[in-house]
Order: sequence, then C-alpha cells, then structure tokens
Amino acid sequence: MANNGTKSWTVVVLTCQHKDSVYAFQRELDLRQQRGGLPSGALLLTVADPQARLGSGGATLNALLVAAEHLSARAGHTVVTADVLDDAHILILHTGRDFPWDSCGRAFCWLPVGGAQHAVEGPVCCLDILLDCLSHQVCPGSPPGVWVCSTDMILTLPSRQAMSWEGFSGVRVLALPGDVSYATNHGVYLGDGQGRVRDIIYRGSEEQIRQAMQPDEKVPLVSGPVFLCRSVSEKLLQTHVTSPLDGCTYLGMDSGAPSLQISLFLDVLMCLCSDVSEARFISEERPGSTSPSGPQGAAVRSARAVLWRTLRGTPLSMEYIADGTYDYMTLSGQEHISRLTKKGWQMETLSHIENRDCVSVESRVINSVLEGNITVSSGAVIQHCHLQGPVQVPSGSFLSGLEATSGSHIQQLLPSADTIIQGHRVQLGELKLTVYTVLGARDVLQASCEESTFLNHSWTDLYKRTGIRPEELWGTSSGGSTQCSLWEARLFPVFQPRDGAVGLEGVSWLMSGSPGALEWWRGAWRLSLREVLSLTDQEGELRWREELFFRAARRRAVDTLTGHSDHSLLPSIRAAVLGCQQGELLSALDNVTAGSSEKLGVAARTLACIADVLGCMAGEGRGGLRSGPAANPAWAAAFRLLERRDLPAAVQALANQRSHWINRPDLLVRAARHYEGAGQVLLRQAVMSAQEFVSIGQGEMPPIGEWQEVECPARLDLSGGWSDTPPIAFERGGAVVNVAVKVDGRRPIGARARRIREPHLLLVTSSGQDCSVATETVCVTLQDLEDHCQPHAPGALLKAVCVCSGLVTFPSQQPLAEQLLQRWGGGLELHSWSLLPHGSGLGTSSILAGAVLAAVYKSTGCTYDTDSLIHAVLYLEQTLTTGGGWQDQDFLSALQQRLILVYTGKTRLARNLLQDVVRSWYSRLPSIVTNTEQLVSNAEECALACKDGSLSRLGSCLNRYWQQKKVMAPGCEPAAVRGMMTALRPLTLGQSLAGAGGGGFLYLLTRDAQQEEAVQQVLSSTPGLGDFSVHSVELDMEGICVLPSTRSSDQ
Repeated sequence: MANNGTKSWTVVVLTCQHKDSVYAFQRELDLRQQRGGLPSGALLLTVADPQARLGSGGATLNALLVAAEHLSARAGHTVVTADVLDDAHILILHTGRDFPWDSCGRAFCWLPVGGAQHAVEGPVCCLDILLDCLSHQVCPGSPPGVWVCSTDMILTLPSRQAMSWEGFSGVRVLALPGDVSYATNHGVYLGDGQGRVRDIIYRGSEEQIRQAMQPDEKVPLVSGPVFLCRSVSEKLLQTHVTSPLDGCTYLGMDSGAPSLQISLFLDVLMCLCSDVSEARFISEERPGSTSPSGPQGAAVRSARAVLWRTLRGTPLSMEYIADGTYDYMTLSGQEHISRLTKKGWQMETLSHIENRDCVSVESRVINSVLEGNITVSSGAVIQHCHLQGPVQVPSGSFLSGLEATSGSHIQQLLPSADTIIQGHRVQLGELKLTVYTVLGARDVLQASCEESTFLNHSWTDLYKRTGIRPEELWGTSSGGSTQCSLWEARLFPVFQPRDGAVGLEGVSWLMSGSPGALEWWRGAWRLSLREVLSLTDQEGELRWREELFFRAARRRAVDTLTGHSDHSLLPSIRAAVLGCQQGELLSALDNVTAGSSEKLGVAARTLACIADVLGCMAGEGRGGLRSGPAANPAWAAAFRLLERRDLPAAVQALANQRSHWINRPDLLVRAARHYEGAGQVLLRQAVMSAQEFVSIGQGEMPPIGEWQEVECPARLDLSGGWSDTPPIAFERGGAVVNVAVKVDGRRPIGARARRIREPHLLLVTSSGQDCSVATETVCVTLQDLEDHCQPHAPGALLKAVCVCSGLVTFPSQQPLAEQLLQRWGGGLELHSWSLLPHGSGLGTSSILAGAVLAAVYKSTGCTYDTDSLIHAVLYLEQTLTTGGGWQDQDFLSALQQRLILVYTGKTRLARNLLQDVVRSWYSRLPSIVTNTEQLVSNAEECALACKDGSLSRLGSCLNRYWQQKKVMAPGCEPAAVRGMMTALRPLTLGQSLAGAGGGGFLYLLTRDAQQEEAVQQVLSSTPGLGDFSVHSVELDMEGICVLPSTRSSDQ
C-alpha cells in the first residue's frame, strides 16, 4: 500500500460484548463512513463476542475469523481461505467492558471537541479520536496485515510517526511513556534495547517495572495498538479450527465447543517474548489472565501450548513514542470529569445554550439543550441533557441523559458539588425504561463498602439518613465480602408495581432520605449500577443522543441566521439530511423566513439555506448543476407574493410547492434553484432601495431627431472585486480599486438616443469589433416590455432602461403610445454598442447600462449627477436580475506603459459564477468568509500602493487578487488561461483575469515598459492557447463622456 498519509482500510471490525449492541454500533460505523470518517470502500463489521468474558485475545481471533469469512465470500470462495489476507489491511477495535460514565461504553463517549471542520457535522467520540490517530499517524505505510487496538483509552501523538516498514515481518506493538507508580496497575513492555520485547510485566512491583525504564526515566506502557503482519495473521487464523481455541469463536460456539477466555497481551503476545520459556508461558499464573490451575486450567494450558507451537519464533518489536500520551479511561468519576474539563477543549459542543452568560468557560456542555437560566459552575459537565431553568449545577457535578420534563427535580438534587446524576435507557424484557442513578464523583465503585463511599460519604451515613439496611443492598451474604461494593449495590429504584416507572424521585430520596419513603423504596424493583449498565438499551440511548443532537442543531441554526453569525450551516445541513431530519429542519427554516419581514437579509439567507437542504437531499453531483433558471410557472404564485412583500404567505406557498418537488434528484435541484431565486427577489428588493438615492431633474428637451451620444471607457478591477457584490457588500462592506481604460485607443462602450415622432420604442443593440452584429427590437405595446427583467431576452437591457429611467410606466393601464405622446411628444430610438467581446470582464454590462441611461436622460431633457447615475445603474441591474457590483472609479496615472490586455479567446457566463458566489456566501463557507475579509484588506493595500507609486506592491496585490478570485469562484481559471499566465509570469509584476474570471481579458502589469511585442512573442510560442489577441491600454481620465449633439437628416 502506498504511504500517502492516510490508511485505506479493507475491513474495519468493531467487537462488542453484548449481542444487543450489534445493530446500534453497526449504524454508528455506517454513519462515520457516510460522514467521511472511514474509507468509503471499507467493509464495516460489528461483531459480538460469542461468549461472555472472552478476553481480548479470544475477541481478536473471532473478529479475524469473521473478517476473513466475509472477504472470502466477497472473493467468491465457499470456504474461509487465508489468500484473502494477501492484500488486506484489517483494523480490529475492541469496545471492552461497560463504562459507568457512558451507557454506550468508552468507544462512544462524546468528547468536548468540535467537528465543524468536517464536511458533515457530527460528534467526536473516543472512537473517532482513535480512528484518526491510527489512520493518519500510526498505521500509514504499514504492509498488509491486522491492526488490533482497544477503545478504552485516548491516544495523543504529537505528529505522524515515521516508522520503517521496509521488509517488516512479525508483530509490532506501540508503547507510550508512563510513570512507574502508574504502571503498577498497568502493563509495561520490557525491551532489549534493540527494539525487541523480552517480556510483558502486568501489575508488577515497582522493582520489576523499573527494569523497563527508558532513558527518559519513563516506562513503555502497554498502550493498545498491535500490528500482526500477513503471515502471523494467517497463523493466528489457523488456530480457530484447533481445540480448545475454537471455543473463542462463534463457529466453535455453534459447534458446541466450551468457551475460553484468553488475553491478547498476556497469552498471544507473551509467547513471542524472548525471555519467556515454554514452561513458564504455559503454566505461569498471570494477573489479568485466566488461571492455568483454575476450573479451566486444562483448557488454558492446552490453548497456550497451541499458541506456543503456532507462533513461537515470531519477532516481537516495540515502537516507543516518547512524546505521546496515553489516557486510560478508568472507573473513577472524578478522573472522567477532570478529563472532560481539561484545558484546551471547548466549553460548548454541539449544544444550544439559551443564556451563555450563566455558563462558566471552565465547564463543559456536550450535546445538550439548556433553556432559561441554567447556571453551570466551573468544572461541571452536562451531556446529553435537555434542561429547563432555573437550575444551578455546582462545581464538579456531572449530569447525563436527563430530559427537560425532569428539570423541576434537578435543583433539589444538586445541593453540593461533585454529584453525578445519570439517566440510563434500559430494557427489562419488553419493558423500556429510563433508570436514574446518583453517585459521588469521589466514590470508588468496585471497592468494598468498608473502603468506599456513597455520595462521597460513608455508607453509615446512608444507613442513618434512610433506614436502609446493608442486606437490602447486597443480600444476606453482606458483611465484608468483596461483592459488597457500590458497583453491586441494588440502590436504584426502577419500577413500582402499583405506580409504574420511577423517575428522579428515586435518586432524590437516596440523597435526602426524607421520612416516609423507605417502604416505597423497598417495594420498588431495584437494580445495581452493574445491572443497569448490563441492561442498557444502547439503540435507544444512541437514538436519544441523536434526537438531542438534531434538536440542538436546529436551534443553533435559528440563532445563526437571526443573529447574523458567520457560522456555516452546511455541515449541520448535511448531517440533518444524512439523519433523515430534513423535514424538521425545513420547518424551522420556514419559520425563520416567515418571521423576517423586517429583516430581508435574514430572510434571503434563510431561503438560500433551504436551497442547500434541497441540494443535499438530491445528493452530491446528482440532479444537475445547482445554478440555473428559476422561472417555472408552478412557482409563479409564490414569487408574486414575494414581490408583494407578503412574506408569511409567500413562505407557505413556497413550502406547498416544494412538497411536489422532493421525489427525484433533478426536481430537488430545480426546487433549490427556485429557492435561490426567491432569495434573489428579497435581495433585489433590498438593493433597489438604491432608487432612493436617484435624483433626476427635468430640463428642456432636445428637439425631435437630435442624437444624444455617450461614450465610456472600460474598467479594469485591480483589487477588491466580489466584496462589492450584494449581499456581501450589505452584510460586510467592501472596497474596490478600479482603473478606467481605453482599449486600442478607443472608448469601447457607448449609447445614443433621440426622440422620434412615431409613438413607439425602436431599440438597437450592436456588438463586435466593428459593431456588425445588430439586433433591432420595436416595442409598440406595453406587452412588448414584459420581458424587460429577463437578461437573455432580445433588447432586455434597453427595455429595462426604458422602464427604470421613468421613460414609460410599466405595468400601467395607460397604453404605451399614449404614454409616449403625453410625456415626450413621440417615441424614442435607442442604440447601444460594445466593441468588446461578450464576457470580457471589463465591466461591459454595468458601464453600458450607465451609458444607455445617460443617453436616455439627455434625450428627454432630464438632469442627473454622478451619484444618481451610479445608483440608477445598480437599480437597473437588479431589475434585470443579473446582480452586479457597486463600484467607484479610481484613476491611476502611473501605469499606462506597463498595462497590457490579452484577450484569452475564452468567454464566460458571469451569471452562474455570481449565483455560485452568493450561494457560498449565504452558506458562510469559512474559506469564503475569510477570503472576503482578505479581498477588502488587499484592496486597501492596492490603493496605498497606487498612492505611493509602488508598481512592485501593486503587482503583488494583483497576484493576490487573482488567487482570491479563484477562492470566491472555483473553476474560473480555464486550463488554457492557466498556461497563458504561467508563460507570461517572467515578464510580469502581477496579472489577473478581469472581472469574475472564467475567460475574457487577462490584464498584465509588466516589469518593463512597452512589452506588447514581447508578450505577443511569448504567447505565440506557447502551444495550446487557441485564438488570443494583445491589446494596448490607455488610461482614461475623463470617464463617461457625453458627445456634442447631432441632428439627423431623416427627422
């Protein structure tokens, strides 16, 4: 396998001790694969241990057998064959025993780590931390074989480990440093100084453990990850048909073989240690391993003999990672609370907190909804809860799995710090209940009652407060037995035969000991903590967590939109669709939109988020491109309501229509386009407020037949483009630096207008270098103007000018001819032209709109100033639904001899680029938000460079600007343009495609003056560029220019 930095697993196996966990855990694996946390091609298997107390060695053998069986079946074999291991990269993860602080075990214990950096929002559990560590830091580069690891700890490695795998054979273990005192309750590897393992010392004395001391005065802990090469994996697999090791597998159980418990470390790996003799290996009593002299002694000795014969001689090497850390998740509640509240992890994780000011930054709220005034003190943890205030959570407390309906009891339950209250979803036969437990954070669960506490106080205190007798907790055998522990005490009432399920009042009584309730407690079904955990309905528990996760996500989405936050909702939207929660999310977004009549920006962004939901429902790459038309007649009624600004009714109409478009990917994408179109209607209404700043006077009209002609330069955007585009400019503000230029000595954009006697509109649009391509449109009735807001309709720009300039009123009951005669004494002939190719990027559309408006104003005797013309153009572009930027003209005078234009021969469709950029902005993609800020700062730097006369700094700004454009609109750099820019780079200080990119003109700031011929020569010698042309640039210091009036002979 190529060492590309990420391990591509063939099979990932998760083992679990309870068969009832298989379905729930398999779904969790599948979700991680769908979110991208596991390779898409990996086979995911959840395997229950065939017998209780199988041991890590037995669970490994059974998991390996199941993996090989599935691979064999996939390969078309009818029996298990080891050949399938030849190219297989297998990962086996053991979930281990029950964990009191999480009903789903250590593997699925949520950590206060955000997952916003991922494409799909989701929790980060211990399993995810381990998968990431193994897949990206430990295992890349390893040959085919089997990795085995427990999920009962958190591994932290500073960086990827550079392990050598060339020619590797045998078994390799990973060891992390630990203190001698810690290792006395753990295991350590005793090495030979050359990387080989001599022995494994488990729960040894300090003297024994010191033998393993490393130069850093730490000892190598048995830390979990173990790698078995392909040949060793085959040898281990072969033992599944040999008695008594067949008792470790499901096949053995199905064949009637007696179960057997063996340890991966103390049995399988121990026989590989160089200092261990055969006699010692087979007969030695080892803590943590089944006794060879106990009831199963003969089977244990026989199994060890088989392992010795099969595996002895295999080299066992150790990789010691001196700067890594190993955190084993013990049964200590205090340790777990400290783990979750340690520095570096975030206060709030995937939660919704109504009043954040009441929550200490040194507390942790994980996957919870907190409503009202809930005060959370430093060092407290709340996870998987929905609580309603007022509640005060003291320091060191731990609340888990509590529902809002129980909130009224919680304040009574938290009189002091270091209290743990949990709700567990359990199943008793057909009965599904929530069982509540209460403990002290300092309680030692498995110590005898004489050496431990309950609620951080002695057991005697409980007996005195409540009247409970020891034999009621542990039976008649109590009185010093090791079974008399908090772990085994049947403290917690579950069900009352007369009253049904017991709620929080059960643990409330255990804490307060109020009189009169003892008989009630005695009459209830009661469970110990061990029994509660063994009866956990893990499917129900995971479903509750998922419900809370989506509930909190919807509330965060509402806060994000109404609070104008830059938080991206796309990861949350993807998660909702993946979890089939899109209906609830769409309903929440509908409500936000309907309630935002006074905040059109919020409503527009929310409609764009609804479009994202629909796009995600369609599926990545399915249903067509997201950008496209949005004028299907089926949606017209809803759009009319939007135009009338009846937002609640419009939202309902949109939702009604949406329900008919959700059955196919192509329909979903088309529905998404219409929701984006709806958002553009609201955005247009906001932007069209620019009309308030248009002040047009009325002077004397020129004579009929007298032409009023206007010429305009083109525009080069030197920096800051896109930051001027609504809604970005409205929500964030922008800054743009432009320069006005003549191309090949001419102002390339212009318009002219004259009044004519006929009461109609004669509209002529010309384009091309010699204006040889002309389109003539005659409007005789108002119906001829109906398509004035459709950009691709014939004469759309000129029609829009006629409407927006006030030349005619549309819609109106007064006919067009009557309007024209009454107001202007006749009709109007209007011509526009551009010598630039379509999609040039030189601001043609906006500038042409300004030229046409100016010509119409002049021909009708209207007076205007520059600000009014700028705002009128913005209003006009919104009427056309093309969008557009809001830019000032900055004239730079020191550039003329170094500015060169190259027409790339490529054209672009800027409208789709604009849709994509607006969509990305509304989604608040982090890269877009950051880039928008950088566009503005680069524009400010560009302006300073121009002011200071620094061409080198200006060139750097141009290069940065082009990189920023590519972030805003991915795909705006065609391959031919990329080749062109690469070839020209030695000649330039800076370069960029003009406008939005995708084609059109490339402008260069050359190192030396007068470089047109050099540019032509470089491009001519570069293959694959197609049709290009080099053009001179002349700075235009006048801007829009009104030419002297001329009289036509035909009027």
